[in-house]
Amino acid sequence: KTNMSIYEEVEFEDLDYDPLTQTYTYPCPCGDKFSITLEALWDGEDIATCPSCTLRIEIIYEESDLPPLPDDEEDDGGEEEEEGAGEEKKSEDDDVDSLERGTKGKDVDGLAANVKGLAVK
Repeated sequence: KTNMSIYEEVEFEDLDYDPLTQTYTYPCPCGDKFSITLEALWDGEDIATCPSCTLRIEIIYEESDLPPLPDDEEDDGGEEEEEGAGEEKKSEDDDVDSLERGTKGKDVDGLAANVKGLAVK
């Protein structure tokens, strides 16, 4: 393994995690932050780069340290983590589904005309 100008070796526990972007960051001496995604760590990458300078850090971690990747593609029922957010999204999808089902095969223009007529009265 070549040591391509690694500025520092950083323990996984010392990184900051942003669950929204699923990105780990660590302060860089230039004032910006080194960053690496959870997905990249799962893929075995261990080098975090800084977008503002040429420094790089090596992250020391075991795969067992990593939280599971949220799976967008498959649904294996791995939705325990974020119950509140998941429920809201689901009910929104249900509304969209029922709206779409409600308009299938119906005269949507006629429906719109009826709604306009109601609004005028």
